[in-house]
Amino acid sequence: MDRYQNDVGVLVPRVMLPDKNEDFYKWAVVACDQFTSQPEYWEKARKIIGTAPSTLDLFLPEAFLGKPDESERIEKIRMNMREYVSKGIIRELEQGFVLVTRSVAGNTRHGLVLALDLEAYDYHKGSETLIRATEGTIESRIPPRLRIREGAPLELPHILVLIDDPKRTVIEPLVDEEENFPVLYDTDLMLDGGHITGRMVSSPEYVQQVLDALSALKDPAAFRGKYGDHAPLLFAMGDGNHSFATAKANWEKIKASLPEEEKADHPARYALVEIENVHDDGIVFEPIHRVVFGIKGPDAIAAIERHLREQNGSVEVFDDTFEPVGGRRHVIPFFTKERKGSFVVGGCTQQLAVGTLQNAIDATLKEFPGSEVDYIHGAAVVQELSLREDTIGFLLPAMEKSELFPTVVFDGALPRKTFSMGEANEKRYYLECRNIEK
Repeated sequence: MDRYQNDVGVLVPRVMLPDKNEDFYKWAVVACDQFTSQPEYWEKARKIIGTAPSTLDLFLPEAFLGKPDESERIEKIRMNMREYVSKGIIRELEQGFVLVTRSVAGNTRHGLVLALDLEAYDYHKGSETLIRATEGTIESRIPPRLRIREGAPLELPHILVLIDDPKRTVIEPLVDEEENFPVLYDTDLMLDGGHITGRMVSSPEYVQQVLDALSALKDPAAFRGKYGDHAPLLFAMGDGNHSFATAKANWEKIKASLPEEEKADHPARYALVEIENVHDDGIVFEPIHRVVFGIKGPDAIAAIERHLREQNGSVEVFDDTFEPVGGRRHVIPFFTKERKGSFVVGGCTQQLAVGTLQNAIDATLKEFPGSEVDYIHGAAVVQELSLREDTIGFLLPAMEKSELFPTVVFDGALPRKTFSMGEANEKRYYLECRNIEK
């Protein structure tokens, strides 16, 4: 039985890591859902790693999902996981949190690695669970990811979960005393990933301090004081919602085969994540842009213009690329091989520009069989990809991070892929592992 019983849906985990003398520069690799249209990134990572132990052996980059060798890759990943454990390449540590300090692109942010109870999470619209999705969940994206998690003995987290802690009561007190916690890793991260340090927080007094602070955040009376008569929301998905939803789907399948007495403490009931305070000065919300493939540039522009007009009050098309803007009029720059310009949409039916554009893209994809959309971090990447044949790219404005919790509490999930916590190279790198087999 877990000695840290609590009412906030947290499991104090026993993470697995290589020995601290291992080459963590080669061990740590960026989240699988980045650089999905740039397989060359993953080739560069493999060249850096060579034959050294690495998390790249333990996950499947989404750039290779659906490829002919997918099944072989997944089977190899499971073999690698078991081999890394049996050979002692990774070892299980004592029960505790990992305090993370990450510096990248001029920003430093702090986080805490722990495990969250999947029974306290529901991504469906109208959910009032303690853990909630911040964006619409595309259920068709779960089965491909489930193929990877099903039967895997380990999990590696790239999920970033946000807490609304303006008084900085959960993570920051640990940062103030970080010298009290032993270093687990301290390394630069490959391919412009910055620098990261992880420290073990295992002393019962500090662990309980965190749990008590989280409990105070979700106290119903305190929550009503901030948000009125709404069910407390403690953990909001920042990055990796579909991975968390996949962990939930995997748990539901496992749970269905378990006797009642084994459901409470089965390791697959929990998912390893890093929580961060949305009020951390180092957290920056970046927009997630769109690139549509498989439609000739002029046809794409015409279709998007038509759907924007049908779905909203008005639209104008300019041959100038303005800054993307939200508010009451949405300005959406676009790029094709032949042309660049901006859609200026008035009378918008959606609060956010991302919702306005996504509705038009969804309608356009239905018109053009074989076309598809990808979600891109970084304006330069959008413009580069848009130089390809039969491609159109769009830029979107950033969302204010102060809008996140109030929007989710009052309105529910945002349009899918509304925001990103930094550019692609700022995403979480895989480091910690955790056993999810009984």
